[in-house]
Amino acid sequence: MGSDPVRPLAAESYLLGNIRPPPLRQKAFVRLPLDHLPTEQPGPPGPPRPSFRCRIVPDRSRPKPKSPRRSCYLQASQSFEHYSVADEAMDYRILHMDEDQDRMYVGCKDHVLSMDINNITHGTLKLFWPASTAKIDECQMAGKDPTHGCGNFIRVVQPYNRTHLFMCGSGAYSPVCVYINRGRRPEEQVFLIDSKTESGKGRCSFNPRVNTVSVMLNQELFSGMYIDFMGTDAAIFRSLTRRNAVRTDQHNSKWLSEPIFIDAHLIPDGSDPNDSKLYFFFRERLTDNSGNTKNIHTMVARVCPNDIGGQRSLVNKWTTFLKARMVCSVLEEDGTETHFDELESMFLLETDHPKGLLVFGVFTSTSSVFKGSAVCVYNMADILTVFNGPFAHRDGPNFQWVAFQGRIPYPRPGTCPGGAFTPDIQTTKEFPDEVVTFVRNHPVMFNPIYPVGRRPLVVRTNADYRYTSVAVDQVTAADGNYQVLFLGTDKGTVQKVIVLPSNDSLHEDLILEELEVFKNQAPVTNLRISSKKQQLYISSEFGLSQVSLHRCQAYGSACADCCLARDPYCAWDGLSCSRFYPTGKRRSRRQDIMHGNPLTQCRGFNLKAYRNAAEMTQYGVKNNTTFLECFPKSPQASVRWLIQRDNDRRKEVKLTDRVLSTEHGLLIRSAQLSDQGLYYCLTTENNFKRTVAKIRLRVLSEAMVSMLTDKRQSQWAWAGSLRPKDLLVAFSPAESLAVQQFCKERKELKNLQQRQQQQPAQPPGPLRGTWPN
Repeated sequence: MGSDPVRPLAAESYLLGNIRPPPLRQKAFVRLPLDHLPTEQPGPPGPPRPSFRCRIVPDRSRPKPKSPRRSCYLQASQSFEHYSVADEAMDYRILHMDEDQDRMYVGCKDHVLSMDINNITHGTLKLFWPASTAKIDECQMAGKDPTHGCGNFIRVVQPYNRTHLFMCGSGAYSPVCVYINRGRRPEEQVFLIDSKTESGKGRCSFNPRVNTVSVMLNQELFSGMYIDFMGTDAAIFRSLTRRNAVRTDQHNSKWLSEPIFIDAHLIPDGSDPNDSKLYFFFRERLTDNSGNTKNIHTMVARVCPNDIGGQRSLVNKWTTFLKARMVCSVLEEDGTETHFDELESMFLLETDHPKGLLVFGVFTSTSSVFKGSAVCVYNMADILTVFNGPFAHRDGPNFQWVAFQGRIPYPRPGTCPGGAFTPDIQTTKEFPDEVVTFVRNHPVMFNPIYPVGRRPLVVRTNADYRYTSVAVDQVTAADGNYQVLFLGTDKGTVQKVIVLPSNDSLHEDLILEELEVFKNQAPVTNLRISSKKQQLYISSEFGLSQVSLHRCQAYGSACADCCLARDPYCAWDGLSCSRFYPTGKRRSRRQDIMHGNPLTQCRGFNLKAYRNAAEMTQYGVKNNTTFLECFPKSPQASVRWLIQRDNDRRKEVKLTDRVLSTEHGLLIRSAQLSDQGLYYCLTTENNFKRTVAKIRLRVLSEAMVSMLTDKRQSQWAWAGSLRPKDLLVAFSPAESLAVQQFCKERKELKNLQQRQQQQPAQPPGPLRGTWPN
C-alpha cells in the first residue's frame, strides 16, 4: 500500500530474525568490552591473488586510540598480490630493490627470490640455496632451533657489479657467501650461483634472528653484525676489499654495547665525495651513571668509507668512528618526559638538498609500566650539528657524563681524510696519534639528536598493536606537499597516515586507511616503496604482499566521500574519485587535504542528497529489545539520533539506561508504544552532516505477536480477534489514513444499502404518453 520498503512482517522469520539486537549486539547489551566480541579468525593461506574488502573497525581500547577511517581485509580480487614459497614461516626479508631493472631481491630460509616489481606473482625467479647437511647436523647438536635457526637464512643481497650480486646467508650458524649471476638485462631471465661458496664471517651474523645490515660501496662490503657463534662480539666491519679489513674496537663498550643493528646508509656531507660517511642506526644497552643498570638507547654511528685504520694505535680499527644518541620522547604537561627508546625501523626521505634529508624512525617502549610506539623524524642538518658539537667525557667523583672542555686535536676527530677540511691528509694512517687516541677514548657525542619540533610525528599508546616498520612517500596535492607514512604493525597490517600542521606548531595525524595484508597476524618485517611504479611491498615471516599506494575508487562514488577521505593521492574529477595529478588545470579537480570540507569543494554535486536517506520500516515487540542499525561512513564521524513522532518536530533521542547509543546503532531495551516514531541517524565529520539511516519503528503488542506465532490457528484467524485500532498500529500514517478512508467509504455504502432495503415498495407510475381512463 505504500512505496517505502518494508522489512518482512507476516512470518516467524520476522519475529526471530529481525528483532534486534543479533547475537553480536547482545554482548554490547551487557556492556562487554569489544575485545571479547567474536571476530573473524584468519584462515589458512588462500590463493595468490587476494584483495581487499572494506569494513568499519571498532576502537578496541580505553581511552580510545586513533582509528583508521577505512579498514580493508583480504578477499578475492585483483587489487592485491601475494607470494610465498611455502605455507610455513620462512622469514622473508626485502633486501634490495633495483628500480632500473624492475627487480626486487628477497631473502628467506634456503631461498633467494628475484621478483618483478610490476607484479610479484609473475616472472619470479627462485634460487634454492640450503645449508649443507653436515652444518645442519652440527647446528642441531649445538642445541639450536632446527626450524628457525638451522637453515640458510639469506640476510645479505648487495649489487656487486652490473651482472652480479653478492649474497650471504646464516648457513645453519656457519655464515656463507656466494656471487649470483643476474644477467645484464631482466629479459635474459638469468639467476644462478656463479662462484664457489666462501666464508661469511664478518659479513653476516651467525644467528638469523639477529639483524645484519650492509652497504656495498665500490665493491667493498660494510656490515653491522655479530662476528662470532656465541653472539657476543658485535662489529661494524669492512670486508670484501683489496685493502685491509677494518672493524670497530673489539669488546670496547664505549663503542658498541650489545647492539641490535637496524639499518645502514651512505649519506653525503657536502660537495666533496670524500666527505661522505656511512651511518649505522642501531639500539644498544648502555649502563647508567651508577654503573648498575643497563638501559636501551637508540644510537647512530658513522665512519668514513676510506678509513684504513691507524698507524700505531687502532690498527685495522676505525679511526673515524663516532656515535650519538637519538631521542624520541613526549614531554608531558607536568614536565615528565616519556621516552620511546627502542628503534625498530627507519627510512630516509631524500630532498633536493643533501642536508635537507629527512630520517624517519619507528620507536617503541616496552617497559612494564608503559607500552606504545611512536614515529619521529630527524633533519640531517641537525644530525650533522650534533656530530660537529662537543664530545662526551666522564668526569667528577661519580663519573658523570659532561661535555669535554679540553683541547680538541687537529684534524677534528671523525673527519675523513682527503676531504674538504683535510686535503693534505690522504689516509687515516697519517692522522696524528693524539687524534686516534682521542677517538678511542671519546667516541660519543655529548648532545643528543632531537626530532624536528622536539616531539614525535605520531604517537600510539593504549593500542593493541605496535609499529614495526616505516616507509614514506612525498606526495604533491592541490593545497601543498604531504608526507604519506606507511606504517607496518605487529598484527600484520599496514596503516596509511598523513600528518597535518595544527595550532601552536603541533601536528595532527590522520589514519587514512588500514590494510590487512596478510591472513595471519605475523608482524610486518619490511616495507619498500617504488615511486616509479606507485606500489608498496610488504614482507613478513609468511610471505610478501604488493598493494598500490592509492585505491581512490574505494572511497565511494560521491564528491563528498572523496573529499572527506583527505587522501593526497586522490581527487574528485567530476565523475569519480580518481588519481590526482598536479597540473595547471586544478579547477576541474576537487581536493582539500588540509580541511577535508565537502561544503566548499563539492558545490553543484547534489549535497542535498546527503540529508535524506531511504526510509525503512522496522517492527519491534513491546517489552522486548529492539536494535536500530546505523553504520557511519567513517568511525571518525560523530553520531546523533533524532526522533519524529506523528507530525511533531524532530527531537534528539534522550539516552538512558534503557535507550543506548552503540557503535553500530541504537539499542532500545523493553520497547514501549511511546518509542514508536521515525528515527534519524545523523553523522558529522569535519562539520559535514549527513543522514545515514531513516527508520520508522513500529512496536507490536504482545497479543498481536502471540496470534502471529500461534500455529494452531489459521493464517488470518488473528485478524478477527483484534480491534481495528490495534490493527492500525502495524501501518504507517499514510497507510492508516488510506485504511480509515476505505473503511469509512465501505461503512457509508453499507448504510446506504440498509436504508434502501428498509423503504416499502411502491407501485409503478403511469408511463409517459398514456392517457388516463
